[in-house]
Amino acid sequence: MKIPTIHGYIDRRILINFTAEPKVVEKIIPFPFRPKIYKGKAIVGICLIRLKNIKPKGFPDFIGVNSENGAHRIAVEWDENGETKSGVYIPRRDTSLKLNTIVGGRVFPGKHYYAKFNVKEKNRNYQINFKSSDGTMTLIEADEASTFNEKSIFETLCDASDFFENGDLGYSPNDNKFDGLRLKAYHHWEVKPLDVLKVKSTFFENEEIFPKGTVKFDNALLMTNIEHEWKSEANK
Repeated sequence: MKIPTIHGYIDRRILINFTAEPKVVEKIIPFPFRPKIYKGKAIVGICLIRLKNIKPKGFPDFIGVNSENGAHRIAVEWDENGETKSGVYIPRRDTSLKLNTIVGGRVFPGKHYYAKFNVKEKNRNYQINFKSSDGTMTLIEADEASTFNEKSIFETLCDASDFFENGDLGYSPNDNKFDGLRLKAYHHWEVKPLDVLKVKSTFFENEEIFPKGTVKFDNALLMTNIEHEWKSEANK
């Protein structure tokens, strides 16, 4: 079933980004995808996103739904019609909205796990954590910052912003295929750096998937108030 075009608002989007060893990432992503390499590293991470007024495009806002969501992401490339394409592969999605766990793969892409989110946002400080129905847990505490993390693999905030904005096409596993969904922001978003005080991900800390020393926190970015739509792309 083709996923309908979805319209709504990204109230808050935090990207928690890590570098990882390409050989390790190759083992956890399926064909036809391969890691997108930046300065010798694969780029992986988690998107913590609060959505508002999400509904099929053309419907009024008041029928839309709101939710907190977490998406584990891997920057990937693949070959298509003789060209190299890029985007993200999303091995898992977590959501506070039980509806998403029911309609995942039909209205929203891929399987969704139900998770309990705790969110505190005050005075430019963000404390977000969730624990999923299968025990997967993510936590971040961060402050808005005036400067980008100087230890990042990306030299500037603009470099990081461009890299992730170019990953606007995501694929999620759904049975024996991959649902494709492209994010179209109505206006160019403003990216702010975050100073991370705490970060934890049981997915990326699982040494059966990522042996010790093969994944490292790199940076975190903040975006807010983005009117957007998600449009279905051809499945793979």
